[in-house]
Amino acid sequence: MTRRLRIAMGFDFVCPWCLIGLRQLRQAVALLHAEAPDVEVECDWRGVQLLPHIPAGGAPFHEFYLRRLGGEAALAQRQAQVRAAAEAAGARINYAALHTMPNTADAHRLLQLAAGLGDAAQRDALFESLLTGYFERGDDLGREATLMAHAVACGYSPQQLAPAMQGADVPYPGDNAATGVPYYTLEGRPIGSGARSASHLLDAMRMALAAQPAAAR
Repeated sequence: MTRRLRIAMGFDFVCPWCLIGLRQLRQAVALLHAEAPDVEVECDWRGVQLLPHIPAGGAPFHEFYLRRLGGEAALAQRQAQVRAAAEAAGARINYAALHTMPNTADAHRLLQLAAGLGDAAQRDALFESLLTGYFERGDDLGREATLMAHAVACGYSPQQLAPAMQGADVPYPGDNAATGVPYYTLEGRPIGSGARSASHLLDAMRMALAAQPAAAR
């Protein structure tokens, strides 16, 4: 009998720790499947726009973080820290390609709308495509043409997703009060914030399975 676990991750497309957290979550799910192949993990991606004040056309990436961190030395130190964490998690962050800090409202709307149109695998492919496209190639996720190119590559039609570009409020089901990402919930219960290690996430999933009623095991 198949057992199920529901895990959600709150994210923003411009947060490097979310890419790192996604890689660690993927590792944890793979490890769980290796030891409990009857368990199906259902993942949900909950968009949180951390920087709604960014102009619609975006802001210069380097200048944004220079002001945020207070100087070149602090910026270099932070980027080295993030790059090392990414490499350890199997992720790639190409700071040389990041020229724009985009407004992510449309990207969140796009993924939210896509989730109701395709299956979970298609939605996950779009999420992965957008997140890695930004951090590996510097794709400007504030541009409609860029977003639609990602969607089409994942099998969606522009006509299906056109409403996401029409300026509606970004839907945050239950996450409108979130102030930091990534965060995780398992079976609806918080299990921590920040890019948790694969071992931490695996332990949380093991505990959730052990707490399930016997009939569900």
